[in-house]
Amino acid sequence: MLTLRSGISRGPQGNISRRDLLQIGSLSALGISLPQWLASQDAQGANRKGREVNCILLWLLGGPSHIDMYDLKPDAPAEIRGELNPIQTCTPGLEFGELMPNLAKCADQFSLIRSMTSPDPTHGRADHYLMSGNRFTKEITPASFGSILTWQQERAKARTTPPYVHVGEMKSTNYGKQGRAGYLGQTYDPFVVEQEPQSSSFKVEAFSRNDSISVDRLSDRRSLLTAVDQFQANTEQQLSISKTKDAYRERAFSMLTGSKAKDAFDINQESDATRDAYGRNRVGQGLLLARRLVEAGVRFVTVKGYVRYGWDHHPEVFPRLRMEVPPYDQGYAALLKDLADRGMTENTLVITAGEFGRTPRLNTDARGPGRDHWSKAFSLTMGGGGIKTGVLLGATDKHAAEVTERPVSVEDYAATVYHTLGMDPKGIGYTLGGRPMPALPEGKVIPELLGS
Repeated sequence: MLTLRSGISRGPQGNISRRDLLQIGSLSALGISLPQWLASQDAQGANRKGREVNCILLWLLGGPSHIDMYDLKPDAPAEIRGELNPIQTCTPGLEFGELMPNLAKCADQFSLIRSMTSPDPTHGRADHYLMSGNRFTKEITPASFGSILTWQQERAKARTTPPYVHVGEMKSTNYGKQGRAGYLGQTYDPFVVEQEPQSSSFKVEAFSRNDSISVDRLSDRRSLLTAVDQFQANTEQQLSISKTKDAYRERAFSMLTGSKAKDAFDINQESDATRDAYGRNRVGQGLLLARRLVEAGVRFVTVKGYVRYGWDHHPEVFPRLRMEVPPYDQGYAALLKDLADRGMTENTLVITAGEFGRTPRLNTDARGPGRDHWSKAFSLTMGGGGIKTGVLLGATDKHAAEVTERPVSVEDYAATVYHTLGMDPKGIGYTLGGRPMPALPEGKVIPELLGS
């Protein structure tokens, strides 16, 4: 047996056991995720011409209730309209739910699509769909927007920060982890921040080098990178993903030991006033961290968008909305103001969305009335990055059950994201088995949202 200085044992063929891989714990990201982002694969991509647009996606995991937030029906029967009342926004004729007073004051800073429609009301599958524009199948897991952006625009760059970050781990019960690289392979997965950003002890260990780490220990980290790369190569030797070159490993090492990424993830550098403005909770601090990351050069950030229950409110929809909506309202409004104050609005697309909406008719759950899955009509918001703001697009019937005006498909929404971020929908990627895959085979850009 040969032993690396990092303490990981290797066999005669240089492979590392799964037990040894698990032993490296939180350091596994050093060897797997970062070099994978940086490795250039044999695939076609499109280079952005002109200004770069970044994206912050606040993912409302579980499916938010459109009828209680953005598409209220105050004249409907009680079993449909529910307990919450509409309030007037700064845009004449546009009303939001009463739990969103901050967003009501800045409704002209983003656009609202009330006429989203999707054929898929299933958690997991619908997440993949809304986060990529492509359907999940048994054979193919689609590549998310952030992964396509990394593949097409970021893979050949010498980066000092990760190109794609998830703030908060997300996964579905039956369909894996959403927002990942899917068929493109782990090379284009996001760097995942699992720690809670609102915690007083928040620290991203992968980038937390300090002065007490000696040169020898940094060399150990370099050995660790090499060791885990070799494990990946031995376990996936038949795949092109295993052919990570030394140059990309060096880039990853430079990223880990440099200061830019560490500083970007250090939310404690923000003032107490700024942190309070966003809200001292997972959503608010997650959005503040997202702004810091984009400012430092990260291209796409997905934020886990709930503080406790998620948005899958089958029971107790109103108590749970009263828990979840205020942090969303505060954090989202603070982000819009912060981006504007910093001159970042024009190069930052902000999206808030979930996988679908909720049933217009309340159910009779014994724990308290709730709303079930509903994908025939729902709402999402977009703004910044050149998207027009203050637009109300589409309408639903008197119960918010069916789209009656300007239906928007998931593919059309995705095509608009692609257009805004300068991504090529016709770009051909390849599965790890060599199957060619068009990035976005369907969808038309929404013309009503084009222009600033």
